[in-house]
Amino acid sequence: MKIDADIRAFEAHRCRQWLRVCAVVLLFTGLSACSEPPYTNVDNGRLQIMLEQNIPIYDVRRPEEWLQTGVVEGSELLTFVDDSGRVKPDFLNRFTAATGKDDPVILICRTGSRTRTLARYLAEELGYTQVFNVRHGITRWISDDRPVQRL
Repeated sequence: MKIDADIRAFEAHRCRQWLRVCAVVLLFTGLSACSEPPYTNVDNGRLQIMLEQNIPIYDVRRPEEWLQTGVVEGSELLTFVDDSGRVKPDFLNRFTAATGKDDPVILICRTGSRTRTLARYLAEELGYTQVFNVRHGITRWISDDRPVQRL
């Protein structure tokens, strides 16, 4: 029965090792999720200053959303995803043709969710260095009584 006890002890040791490895992986995964994004989130006050500096703003919502709420004056209208959530086939070509990788660019959508995804992609995958995401999107802009241009 000594062999059975040794086997159980060995299995328990391997299980503890496995749990330690899993804990370390989870720790590093959790810490990386807490790191700063590769883009900058901006609130409405900062957005207003940036607009006054003529930094381009891209409203990446769909046309029916622009009609429903209006847009921030001066916005470039360029739909990022269709109503099924698929990236529009011409989006990246049109966006990259209009913007330089080192030029500042502001992204706005309804709540900041689509633009958060897009901002991360532009910075991490395409090498854009000055991407600004409007936190809470046009929804917060409107709720803060900021002006919109009706289409």
